[in-house]
Amino acid sequence: MNAPTPPRTPATASSSSSDPQPDSKDPVLNAPHAPATPDTPEIPETDAHDGVDAAHDDGIEDDDEGDLPEVQGGIGAPPYEGDARCGLIAIVGRPNVGKSTLLNALVGQKVSITSKKAQTTRHRITGVRTVDEAQFVFVDTPGFQTKHSTALNRNLNRTVQGVLADVDLVLFVVEAGKFGLDDAKVLSLLPQDKPVVLIANKLDAVHRRAELMPWLKSMQERRNFTEFVPLSAKKDADVQRLFQILKPYLPNQEWFYEEDALTDRSEKFLAAEMIREKLFRLTGDELPYEATVVIDRWEEEGNLRRIAATIVVERDNQKGMVIGQGGERLKRIGSEARQELETLMEARVFLELWVKVRSGWADSEEHLRSYGYE
Repeated sequence: MNAPTPPRTPATASSSSSDPQPDSKDPVLNAPHAPATPDTPEIPETDAHDGVDAAHDDGIEDDDEGDLPEVQGGIGAPPYEGDARCGLIAIVGRPNVGKSTLLNALVGQKVSITSKKAQTTRHRITGVRTVDEAQFVFVDTPGFQTKHSTALNRNLNRTVQGVLADVDLVLFVVEAGKFGLDDAKVLSLLPQDKPVVLIANKLDAVHRRAELMPWLKSMQERRNFTEFVPLSAKKDADVQRLFQILKPYLPNQEWFYEEDALTDRSEKFLAAEMIREKLFRLTGDELPYEATVVIDRWEEEGNLRRIAATIVVERDNQKGMVIGQGGERLKRIGSEARQELETLMEARVFLELWVKVRSGWADSEEHLRSYGYE
């Protein structure tokens, strides 16, 4: 993992491939800046090692029923002058719309954990990608919490609001064709003085794309979005085209990070996140989201990382859920986390896991600070 060191004078990066062309018969893909989606195999539903927002294209019908309406207005992009560009881009939305999956796709490597459990992302995660003369600094945020006013949820919401105050551009992520009360609450928090791009994610889960036309019209009435981008974060062609759409909105300025930087987070932070991801994936709905991971010891010996970590839960019965019969579940959590960390860090990893009960930690500001919550 490369540790960024801001700022510096930009270097020249390799040129990117040309834009893919949209299918002329697909009403959604003819919308402004709608990405091409070539017939590539879909990623299947996930197991413990895969992303979480997978969906199948089986039965998708591309109806030839006319183009989606034009999306006009919003805050216009600055003219591109060919100089170095760099900017902060927030990725916001309600829980489980695929924000972390999108961030990982944009960065080209896993820097933010994913699971089907709501509130998986709890920290401000920065992912960096440099394409040609432009450096994109993406900030993944926790899904804005509208239920259960615990100290943890208030902390997550402060993180979202703090990010929005700093960025140059906002990606508002929703599921294509869906918009509920929680989406509306997030939309109401977005700043009026910054460009907001509507990302209609999980396009591959929409079976009749012409049905998105009335939905898009309703979205236009909610806000004058700068751009409308339907996509699947699982498709590389969609992700590459998104870079070209966002590039003109970045300010002309020097890069914040080295060209090969991927994130501003440390290996220690990423280790705790990877363990927490496996915890949530392997316990499913059994374990409430009020569980966290704390790194107790971190030692580096050449190409070896010795890591000791504690999984913190709130009740004794949750401890049993995590350990499993004969300790089998805890062993599997550790094994899968270790394998992924070895790939991420390109090093051998020796991982020890413990489980402790800390009643009420999620509603204690003191515990939150001690466990690394901002």
